[in-house]
Amino acid sequence: MVYRKRFDGRTDEELRPMEVKANVIPNAAGSASFKIGKTWAIAAVYGPRELYPKFLQDPKKGLLRCHYNMLPFSGSGERMRPGTSRRGQEIAMVMTKALEPVVDLSAFPNAVVDVFVELPQTDAGTRCAAISAASIALAEAGIPMKDMVSAVAVGKVDNKIVADLDYMEEHVDEFNPESKGQPVSDIPIAVIHNTKELTLLQMDGEISKDDLLSALRLGQKAIEQIYQLQKKALKERFVKE
Repeated sequence: MVYRKRFDGRTDEELRPMEVKANVIPNAAGSASFKIGKTWAIAAVYGPRELYPKFLQDPKKGLLRCHYNMLPFSGSGERMRPGTSRRGQEIAMVMTKALEPVVDLSAFPNAVVDVFVELPQTDAGTRCAAISAASIALAEAGIPMKDMVSAVAVGKVDNKIVADLDYMEEHVDEFNPESKGQPVSDIPIAVIHNTKELTLLQMDGEISKDDLLSALRLGQKAIEQIYQLQKKALKERFVKE
């Protein structure tokens, strides 16, 4: 238990610096840029439009379809292989499941709304940044939504419960030899703002029940900061019109 101070000097509950913008891709129905530290997600929404192949169509409602892609030289670790990957498909599915509870596509039968997220730069927390960016882009596109979804990663690094882990913390034993063999748990969460319901809860690593509850409480505080920036970006977008 030797990880006493975070590598970048942040407090346990402090998030990396954030920069959030809406309407960054003019030709998209809605778009957003979400930067948190060195992780940068750009989301673009297209649709509603007719869904092909037709056997996927639902006559009662439209379909939300998410796409996730890390650019080849975006990562802090090894170079990403171009093209579709199993990890990218898994995160795209996670994004869809996290956003579906707030998106109402009942007015668009047999249609699809596509959300494309590209990450030109990454340093951990990519799925959370992607979900937060996608939520802004959907709202900016005018897709009917019950609320916003905000996402962040929390977890335990050695003996510390922290918010918004970065790459060095996820791989603490590589950067702090004294922490060799000490546990790291990474817990991405996504939350509906008004109801505080979780739409995403994943975990990589091990953590006790008490520490998990502490991490989730910390995550709720962090989520509020992200939501306020999402709301601000949308207000700035429409005030300019």
